[in-house]
Amino acid sequence: QVQLEESGGGLVQAGGSLRLSCAASGLTFSTYAMGWFRQAPGKEREFVARISWNGGSTNYADSVKGRFTISRDNAKSTLYLQMASLKPEDTAVYYCAAKTTYGSSNSREMYGYWGQGTQVTVSS
Repeated sequence: QVQLEESGGGLVQAGGSLRLSCAASGLTFSTYAMGWFRQAPGKEREFVARISWNGGSTNYADSVKGRFTISRDNAKSTLYLQMASLKPEDTAVYYCAAKTTYGSSNSREMYGYWGQGTQVTVSS
């Protein structure tokens, strides 16, 4: 019943920007911390960013800190990832996820609900 649906991916040149969205349904969105993960070709899925249930706390992977911004609109049950200064190494499938386990870890095992993913390709 829970659905997380990403959108906004696409092809962009290095240095450009994209805004990803994740529309949630089937869960009480405002009670979950939410995160973004990504998986590049031939690589493991890795943590990108997390936001607390009320948006009051965020954290980011070192590789994206200062370039990406995670936000949420609880009234719309929507999660966002604003990506700027994109690099070819940002190329990956980006996944929206809901955190279902309490704890400070941002390992993917802490997230029980996942979207299908949206492709982001950054050309050089």
